[in-house]
Amino acid sequence: MKLYFIGIGGIGMSALVRYFLSKGDSVAGYDLTPSPLTHALSEEGATIHYEDDPELIPEPFRTKDTLVVFTPAVPHDHRELAFFRAQGNRVMKRAELLGELTRRERGLCVAGTHGKTTTSTLLAHLLRSSHVDCHAFLGGISNNYQTNCLISEHSDYAVIEADEFDRSFHHLSPHIAVITSADPDHLDIYHTPEAYRESFEHFTSLISAEGALVMKKGVPVTPRLKEGTRLFTYTAGADEADFRADGIEIRDGHLFFDWHYPAIEGRPAGTLHVELGVPLLINVENAVAAMAVAYLCGATLEELAAGVASFRGVYRRFDRLIDDPRCVLIDDYAHHPNELDPSIRSVRELYPDRKILGIFQPHLYSRTQDFYREFAASLDQLDEVILLDIYPARELPIPGVTSQMIADVMKHKDVLVLPKEGLLPELKKRQELPEVILMVGAGDIDRLVPQVADEIRRRL
Repeated sequence: MKLYFIGIGGIGMSALVRYFLSKGDSVAGYDLTPSPLTHALSEEGATIHYEDDPELIPEPFRTKDTLVVFTPAVPHDHRELAFFRAQGNRVMKRAELLGELTRRERGLCVAGTHGKTTTSTLLAHLLRSSHVDCHAFLGGISNNYQTNCLISEHSDYAVIEADEFDRSFHHLSPHIAVITSADPDHLDIYHTPEAYRESFEHFTSLISAEGALVMKKGVPVTPRLKEGTRLFTYTAGADEADFRADGIEIRDGHLFFDWHYPAIEGRPAGTLHVELGVPLLINVENAVAAMAVAYLCGATLEELAAGVASFRGVYRRFDRLIDDPRCVLIDDYAHHPNELDPSIRSVRELYPDRKILGIFQPHLYSRTQDFYREFAASLDQLDEVILLDIYPARELPIPGVTSQMIADVMKHKDVLVLPKEGLLPELKKRQELPEVILMVGAGDIDRLVPQVADEIRRRL
C-alpha cells in the first residue's frame, strides 16, 4: 500500500504514518517546515519534502493507486492536494482514515477541550503495562515510550485521542469514550458555545451499545447514548461520582491519592491508594478517568497502581526540563484559558516562594480575539510575562488582533511583547536567571525551548 500525507509532521498525522510504516507500507509526504518529528519520521522510513510543488512528489507516489491523506490545517488551494484530486486519487482527511482503522478495533476514544492528551497517554500506558495491552494513536509524545504510536501484537483495544477540531471525532466509532471537558473552543469552526457542546453530544451517540461513556461530573453535555451503553461519572475531590479521587497529598515532591471505584461486573466496590508518577494536581483528574477505562477493560488493581506510579507524562505537557535550585524550566502545551490557568496554578503550588516568569505564545488569531481577556486574567497570576507574537497555524491575520491585546488588559504591567526571535537576546541580557520559567503555547514556541534550556545550562 502507498500513502502520501499532506501535513505529515502534524502530531496526529505522524501517529498514522508510524502505524503504516510499522506495517511495511510505503509512505511519503509534505510538510511546511522541518521539525524534530519530521526528522524522526524520515529516519523511520518516510520520504518527506518541504515545498508545495507537485514536481517534488516522488515518482512511485504519483500514480492513482496512492491513498492521499491530509490534515484540516492544509489550505484548500494547496497545489499538491489539487494535483491528486485532479488525477482522481482517493483523498481523505486524517480523521476519516483514523475512523476506518478504529472500526477494526475496540476504540477507547478520549475527547475534551483539555486533558485529552495526558488522559489518553496515561490510559495507553496503563493498558500497555498491564496484561490487557493496546494500540495507541496519541496527540503527544509519550515520555515512557518516546513515540505517539503504539502497536500491539495481540490486543484489539486502540486508544485514540479524539480531536473535536473540524468535528474530526465524528468519524470515530468508540467502544468506550471519555469526555474530560467541553469548554468552548474552536469558535472559528463552531461559531457558538452551543454548537461546540452539541458536537460532543453527537459524539456520545456514536458509542457502541456494548460500550460505555466515562464523563467528568459537571461537564455541560447531555449524552445521547444508545440503549445498553453504560454511563459513568468521575471527579477529583469530595463530589460524589462513580470513580473519584480524594485524600490527595503532596509529600516530598511525591503525590498520593485514594482512587474509589464502583462495583462492576462481579467485582466489588473499593478504594486503591496510589502514587501519581507525574506529581501535579492537574493530573489527578486525568488519572481518575484513565484508571476507570483501564479498569473497565480488565486491568487489575495491582497493574493500575504500578502503571500510575511509573507514568512519566507527555512531551510538552508540563514537562520539567531543568529542575535546579537556581532555575527551573517547564514547557507546557496549554493554549486555551482553561488550560493556561491550571498550568500556572500548578507551578505556584510547586514553587510557592519563587518568582515565576511566564513566556506565552498565543495560538490562532481567532482564539486570541475570543479569549484575550481570559488569557490576561490567567497571566496576571505570574510575576512577570513575556508575550510572543501570535502563532497563526491555519489562519490569516485578523486586523487589530495581536498579542498586545492581551498585554493591554493585564492588571500588572511587568509584561513585554516580543517577536519570537527577540526572546533569546532578552534572556541573555539579563544579569540574573529567573527562578522559574514557564514556556507555554501550542505553536512553534517548542522550537525555542531547547535554546532557552541551553542558555540556562550555560549559566548554571
